[in-house]
Amino acid sequence: MTNQPQQKGKSTRKQHAKEVVKHVHLERTRPKLSKYDDKDAERKAQKSAARRSRTQSSTRGKKTSKNAQSRKDPRAKLRIIPLGGLDAIGKNMTAFECGNDIVLDDAGLMFPDDNHPGIDLILPDYTYILENAEKLKGIIITHGHEDHTGSLPYLLKDLDRQVPIYATKLTLGLIEGKLAEHKIKNAKLCEIKPGQKIKLGCISAEFFSVNHSIPDAVGVFFQSPAGNVLHTGDFKLDQSPIDGVHTDFGALAKFSKIGVDLMMSDSTNASNPTFTPSEAEVGKTLDSIISQATGRVIVASFASHIHRMQQICDAAVRNGRKVAVTGRSMVQNTDIARRLGYLNIADKDLIDAYDLKGCPSNSYVVMCTGSQGEPLSALARIANGNHKTISIEEGDTVIISATPVPGNEKAVTKVINDLAKIGCDVFDKSRARVHVSGHASAEELKLVLSIVQPKCFMPVHGEATHLRAHARLAQVTGVQKNHIFICENGESLELTTRGVRRGESVPSGSILVDGLSVGDTSEFILNERTNLGSQGVAVIACAVSKKTHELIVPVQIEMHGIPGGDEPTFVETVTNSVTSAIKRALSKQEEFKVVRKSARSALLSILWERTNQRPLVVINILVI
Repeated sequence: MTNQPQQKGKSTRKQHAKEVVKHVHLERTRPKLSKYDDKDAERKAQKSAARRSRTQSSTRGKKTSKNAQSRKDPRAKLRIIPLGGLDAIGKNMTAFECGNDIVLDDAGLMFPDDNHPGIDLILPDYTYILENAEKLKGIIITHGHEDHTGSLPYLLKDLDRQVPIYATKLTLGLIEGKLAEHKIKNAKLCEIKPGQKIKLGCISAEFFSVNHSIPDAVGVFFQSPAGNVLHTGDFKLDQSPIDGVHTDFGALAKFSKIGVDLMMSDSTNASNPTFTPSEAEVGKTLDSIISQATGRVIVASFASHIHRMQQICDAAVRNGRKVAVTGRSMVQNTDIARRLGYLNIADKDLIDAYDLKGCPSNSYVVMCTGSQGEPLSALARIANGNHKTISIEEGDTVIISATPVPGNEKAVTKVINDLAKIGCDVFDKSRARVHVSGHASAEELKLVLSIVQPKCFMPVHGEATHLRAHARLAQVTGVQKNHIFICENGESLELTTRGVRRGESVPSGSILVDGLSVGDTSEFILNERTNLGSQGVAVIACAVSKKTHELIVPVQIEMHGIPGGDEPTFVETVTNSVTSAIKRALSKQEEFKVVRKSARSALLSILWERTNQRPLVVINILVI
């Protein structure tokens, strides 16, 4: 079947799009690093090496059985329903539905930008999952990053039954820590390994290793009576990975031989030409910078970037420095990764951030959060001089080992400028190779497409620009144009033995996490917050008689955040204008809603004339 536009489905999706709010009380106690002796660290390292060796060989040398491809049922239909991840790099979530069975692939979140004032987190709208909860057979998580795991606590709280969660060892460890913060107990966590295959109703899922910026990342090969779908997960083709785990070409070739009816693939770097550099290149740069630093060194990165954290630790130790860890998520993830054997650093090379007082500034490296310029992050507090245990001074070195997420550029620039004012030597991606992406670039994506040779293709994990760039790459590698599906959240694809077609849409949108109180945060409220922050607020108050339609309490006006709002003459002018408008409306025996409208119009008119602003207007007219 061809990719035929269905305007009806798209219209339905738009009607269902919405933003609602969820609230949660989080545990605020300070996380601590556990202690491990050298023998324990060595044992963990050996186990990790053995595991990596098994991972690399798990799918090699295996011959595909003649009966490996399950028999297809011409009556069967597999629906692929992206609930998030197609409008931004974040809130990844896709449902696979076949008959009475649903498998959920990833459950991520996205961090807000300037268009979401006051919002803490943005989740995909999983209304469709809740409406069909009895069909949900399991939740698969491809890796431990927030944009793939972050909505799990909220989803689990809303589900009225226990649903198994399938993920690799490290991913489960990070999920377990996240669920503990939300005080969720007795979650059914099921460990899987690359090369393993599980059955979830009529849908089976086989896992394969991929290289990414976090260990234990996997892709998934879904098989159903209707056909087969390959989801690559987040990946790159790093040929010198620091943990020895490559993207499994053998598994991709095997799935190609079985037959891939639809391929879903990471589009983050689809518009970047050539190849993504190796993570090992960052380690060389970090080592060089730290070796030349004369004062303290502070490195900010994502708390879930375990590979980067390993590189920072290795560079610090090679240069005779200890490592201090600060930032709630950084401390927590460091502890989890060490406990599970994915981050190797001895206890003697770690120092508590609370014990830095009196230590020579050139004796340690601080590993912290704040690579995105978050105002309350460890790096931002260090730059502002508000951190409890870590100070900074002229001559110190700061490394921002990350790329700003779109929308965070201003916040990152502010932190860099604050550090520069102190006299710090700041390194970011523009100055040195202190960061490389964990996602495949164009040539890598084309290589994977060439190996898999899918019949149909659906780019995922990206903004519209990334999805379309990936679609062009698929076409170049031989996928027919009418077999390439660029979808939006809520739109569905239907896979049958006859091919792939667009199906009906489901409710989609965003769920907004807004502080600790409970209530709905609509688009209207967000607009009000934006208007309040940029234009100010004006309040009109008075009282009128219900019988005589006359003012019985004079009009009072307060203005905040408005130029001239504190000047008595200007306030008097505005008050007189609004009073006249209210009296005219009352004299005509207008309804009181018309009176309020007249007051608003008069206020906005004079403010626009004098200030060129349209503030948020609050009208309190008491009818007695």
